[in-house]
Amino acid sequence: MFPANTYRIWIAGADDADALARLEEQASRSPLVGRVLIGEIAGTPAAAISLHDGRAVTDGSRNADHLVTTLRMRAGAIRAYEATPSLPDRLRAALPAYRGESIVIPPPAWRDDYDVDEHLAA
Repeated sequence: MFPANTYRIWIAGADDADALARLEEQASRSPLVGRVLIGEIAGTPAAAISLHDGRAVTDGSRNADHLVTTLRMRAGAIRAYEATPSLPDRLRAALPAYRGESIVIPPPAWRDDYDVDEHLAA
């Protein structure tokens, strides 16, 4: 098991262009496109993954297999979060289409010999 804080992972910004270029050069790969997640081991960027197409590059001198797996899981979580409607949108979707219209919930099933009107009159 690896603790949750084994790696530092973040979405690459303009400041990370040099680190990405080094990773891509070491991996002999073309540049990653779109938004990119970077993961570091011991304070040094060791792997990156494109959120656009899922391609990954790693620092070949390190054992970054587990980091790449972690980056793939994080990328999947980001995509799932972005695909999920916001809470207000989900609440609005659950409301009736027109105001004043209510949702009718059927009463619980009663025994055959149970007379509701008789017990309400009591």
